[in-house]
Amino acid sequence: MNVLITGGAGFIGSHLTKLHLKKGDYVIVIDNLSTGSKNNINELLNNKNFKFIHNDVLTFDFKLLNFNLNLIYHLASPASPNHHSLISYHHLAKETMLVNTLGTLKLLELTKKHQAKFLFASTSEIYGNPLIHPQKEPYFGNVNPIGPRAVYDEAKRFGETLTSYFWNKEKVDARIARIFNTYGPNMRIDDKRMIVNFICQALKDEPITIYGNGKQTRSLCFVDDLIDGLFKLMINKNTKSEVVNLGNPEEHTILEYAQIIKKLTNSKSEIIFKEPLPADDPEKRCPDISKAKKLLSWQPKVSLIEGLKKTINYFKNIL
Repeated sequence: MNVLITGGAGFIGSHLTKLHLKKGDYVIVIDNLSTGSKNNINELLNNKNFKFIHNDVLTFDFKLLNFNLNLIYHLASPASPNHHSLISYHHLAKETMLVNTLGTLKLLELTKKHQAKFLFASTSEIYGNPLIHPQKEPYFGNVNPIGPRAVYDEAKRFGETLTSYFWNKEKVDARIARIFNTYGPNMRIDDKRMIVNFICQALKDEPITIYGNGKQTRSLCFVDDLIDGLFKLMINKNTKSEVVNLGNPEEHTILEYAQIIKKLTNSKSEIIFKEPLPADDPEKRCPDISKAKKLLSWQPKVSLIEGLKKTINYFKNIL
């Protein structure tokens, strides 16, 4: 099969690329490297079944791909704030909005032209600061449309709307993955998400910084498990027009994650608390994955300790 992965040099995209190459597929990655890294795919550049296009989804002329596409994954998007700010969720705010809206539209039209299968990588952030727990797919969410996180949250929500329009009106074979917090090798060292911050601070014996009181909760899925879920969601014959949560329902407080990482790294770091909590930061985040279990026969297999050890070793080698 011919597989197109936008954002394929990013954290999740690079792992997905390697999975499809292992399965013997021809993989085209398009990535402008605004948040992805060529280091994630350097080992693949000499693979005859791999093609890397350093370009932007919004401007690239897909007519240059003179062969038929079978699978299209749309993962291209900045995914997290790269600095702690109460003003802007991400310095690539405009780019985030455009790639998840106009970029999604462009790729859906491409999918229709090629009669391919499409997967939109959405996010648990579409649930906002949830009023129900854990979060199930029918829940509409609790999102501030003009808050500091809206450039990401609302862009993803509209990306979902576009995708659902195309499966309803244009009869495109599309599905939506709502990805919950994911971690593992190939995350950027300057990513600034919780796990990266905690691991880097612990390895350097610097203070481990928690914003708020540390009682807010998260559930973390190791990247290998997530990739398995994305692949199953794409290839399953019964997933057209489906929205599926992919994440690990094992829930811990932010403080517990800091304590576990400190122990696993044998760190001398002090755990410190800073106020305030970022605006609109969700107090709880945990997926209900009963649909994924039933529809895909999927659930996470990698334990938190095993996944954290692998991630810690990755950052040890690049710090």
